[in-house]
Amino acid sequence: MSPETAKSLETKTKLLEGALRTLTEQGIAKTSARTVAAAAGVNQALVFYHFGSVDELLAAACRYGAEQAVARFRPRLAAVGSFAELLTVGRQIHEEARAGGHVALLGQLLAGAQTHEALRPATAAGLDLWIAEIERVLVRVLAATPFGEFTDPAGLARTVAASFVGIELYEGVDAAGAHAALDALEQLGALVAALEELGPVAQRAVRHRLRRAGRG
Repeated sequence: MSPETAKSLETKTKLLEGALRTLTEQGIAKTSARTVAAAAGVNQALVFYHFGSVDELLAAACRYGAEQAVARFRPRLAAVGSFAELLTVGRQIHEEARAGGHVALLGQLLAGAQTHEALRPATAAGLDLWIAEIERVLVRVLAATPFGEFTDPAGLARTVAASFVGIELYEGVDAAGAHAALDALEQLGALVAALEELGPVAQRAVRHRLRRAGRG
């Protein structure tokens, strides 16, 4: 890599991280070429040189931030061995994301997507990265349970992701309510874990009952 290319990459990374920091700390309404450039420590003309517009920079920053976050938590998700453990790890990720300002960032991105058209596909793509990771876990952990043949991992992954997104946003107005919702999800995980621990005869009975329910 030439020194010029390395310098360009360094500047783009500074702008991406500056955009994420500005969104988190100042909100979408105060995010501009000037505020992002100030956060990045570069000339604001470089926003347009590297990205063309502020909206395109924000879209790129959304994808960049999601890729960084998913990569950070991927090893932990890969080690999950049950649905209950997935929910527990999800709660841990939520707590760390909140402490790191990522919940506030998500709120700003979702709000911005309503008025900044370029943010819509980028925000959706960022969420899809999480959904893909969750789906991989679900395919693996549900395969050996009575629910494996009766669940849609892709749809369930979106449900789990949407639940955590909703809880993250809800927490800003009702922390106790969000905490109770997380507790309820973990109770659901405990129920699934109890069914996973049934013996072969009991598991066959559960599968039989689910098949009958599916035909009804």
